[in-house]
Amino acid sequence: MREQGGVSREELQQSGLMAVAVLLVLGVVAAWSVLVPGVSAWENIVVAVIGSLRLTGPVAAAFAAWVAVRRRRGTRGGAMSPWQAVRAPLAILVVAGGAFTATVLVLAVRTMITEQAGRLLPSGLVMGAAGLALYVVIGWVIGWLMPWTITPALAGLGCYSLFTWLCQGPAWGDRLAPATREPYDPFQGLNAAAFTDQTLWLVGISSALLLGWAAVVTRQALVLAAALIAVLAAGTGMARLFTEPQPVSAQQVVYSCQEWPIMVCVHPGMRAGLPELGSEFIKIASRLAGTPGEFSRVEQHPRRDSPPASAGVIAIHVDDLAAGFAEKAADEFVDGLAARCGSGPASGYRDIVTAWLRGEPLPGGPLPEHRYAAAWFSGLTDVQRRDWLRLHYADFTDCRLQSTHFGGQAGQTSQTGQSGQGAGGASTGPEPRPGTVHQAPGVPPAPGVITPTGPWRAPFAERGAPPSPRG
Repeated sequence: MREQGGVSREELQQSGLMAVAVLLVLGVVAAWSVLVPGVSAWENIVVAVIGSLRLTGPVAAAFAAWVAVRRRRGTRGGAMSPWQAVRAPLAILVVAGGAFTATVLVLAVRTMITEQAGRLLPSGLVMGAAGLALYVVIGWVIGWLMPWTITPALAGLGCYSLFTWLCQGPAWGDRLAPATREPYDPFQGLNAAAFTDQTLWLVGISSALLLGWAAVVTRQALVLAAALIAVLAAGTGMARLFTEPQPVSAQQVVYSCQEWPIMVCVHPGMRAGLPELGSEFIKIASRLAGTPGEFSRVEQHPRRDSPPASAGVIAIHVDDLAAGFAEKAADEFVDGLAARCGSGPASGYRDIVTAWLRGEPLPGGPLPEHRYAAAWFSGLTDVQRRDWLRLHYADFTDCRLQSTHFGGQAGQTSQTGQSGQGAGGASTGPEPRPGTVHQAPGVPPAPGVITPTGPWRAPFAERGAPPSPRG
């Protein structure tokens, strides 16, 4: 059994195979946790593979440190040639790179089964491999400098802490670390030029560390010169990372849309969510039809984007396609229709209307007039509620609803704690006007009282079964 610097060849082969298996399993699990649920886009795969380095990187560093400790103990200070010095760390790089490639192939096979939006960026994958190489080199140098039994654990924990701090700490840290911003924003896309600059930095700093260590142990001037060249490459990459502006605007997106009976458009990587979004927003559109808030087109937009308002078009935000995503987007949209009313009585009236728009049971509210208003509103048909909302839409959105809007008499406000006042006694709406008082269900309207008008038919009722999503 041949010994190579304190480590037998058979032991190296067995430990290498074990390292590949461990790194592959950890890489797939970590990448799967980074994937944005439901997003069918190649960029999502690239971000997930790079994100897996948060676990596989420290493990690779610990493995490299373990081999370095064994190698340092076996050499006992003997002289080495440059090739003898770098042969072991390069072998570890091959092992880690093989595990990384296997992880990419596993995710790519899973991805190719379904149609994907966007494009696969090789520069992103190369950057991920360069980042893994940096972990390995750091672990090797630490293991050689500190040939202790506990060193592999210290190298793994140290790398994890360092790169986690870089990614979550200073604003410039994520540019130097082998990572991308998470979660992935399908509207932002990925920057191939930034990946190239990051690769130059990572390869340069890894080469500088490895060649600098080799120059120390071999005392070769030529190796030191190569290390200095690697430092220049790393500096060039760093300079490009900090001087080139980061992309701030969203890339152009050709929406995938479905029309039945309203148009719903999302990012092409999220087209699988069109049926659920359409089903959810059709209900809201039917309740807002004929009011100032009516719409016929729904568009997904990034959260940082504030598109100009267009007649009949609303913007929604969908972060992923996890369970309940459509209900979450609908609740967020309905909640944004009207201003927040604070803790005043007007908040209870607002909750009644928003609950109806969501299709939920009407809340009773904390005050007697809220319960009366909920009972009065529940006695109306949906057609009557639409007519009511059309008349009082501005009061609803500006948080000016009072008991008089729900069949209450003008004198009821003062009898129930001045429900027309908000927190601090500020008025939440105008004084009741003659001819705008609604009666409770079953009570004949008094002369001059406005009641909901005759039936109004939604323009998109009964148009047949929904077609399949189209791009």
